[in-house]
Amino acid sequence: MKKINKNLTPEENHVLFEKGTEIPFTGKLLHNNEKGNYACKNCGAELFSSDAKFDSGTGWPSFDDATNVKLKEDNSGGMKRTEVLCKNCGAHLGHLFNDGPTENNNRYCINSICLDFKRN
Repeated sequence: MKKINKNLTPEENHVLFEKGTEIPFTGKLLHNNEKGNYACKNCGAELFSSDAKFDSGTGWPSFDDATNVKLKEDNSGGMKRTEVLCKNCGAHLGHLFNDGPTENNNRYCINSICLDFKRN
């Protein structure tokens, strides 16, 4: 895992590199409806388009499609899940579930604190 950004807050560092989770319904990008792209807070790699974002009601930003991510089996906490990592730097972003509202059934459930937003 490449830690690139030296300006991360302790909370950002905890979620991105210690696989923490932010408190639901507290993320600054949860209700963002602007057009643009979501990028990794650590390295800046583009990860999600605003066109893929939807309100899942779970308390974290949700997307049905992604770029520049890698998936890894995660059996922590007694449950089988799929972890979503930044493909560029390996930072933890959240988890992927197969209960999304579109044809591909994807729900990338992502910690808002892991993302920067770049307007188009």
